[in-house]
Amino acid sequence: MPNQPKTPISRFRIDAELWSAFGDAVPDDTDRSDVLRRFVAYYCRRPGAKIPERPPAGLWSVPPAE
Repeated sequence: MPNQPKTPISRFRIDAELWSAFGDAVPDDTDRSDVLRRFVAYYCRRPGAKIPERPPAGLWSVPPAE
C-alpha cells in the first residue's frame, strides 16, 4: 500500500485547551508525538529511556479562568 505509516495511529481523548497548551509548550525542534513517545517509553521503563525535559513555565502553564 502506498504511504502506509510505519506505526498504526493510536488515539486518545484530551481536552482541546490542554492539547493546545501542550503544543505551545513543546520545543520548536520537536513535536507533540515525539514528546509523548519518549514519555511512554520512560513510563514503561524501557532501557535507556529518559523522561522528556519539562519546559520552563510559560503562558500554557496557567489554566484559563472559568
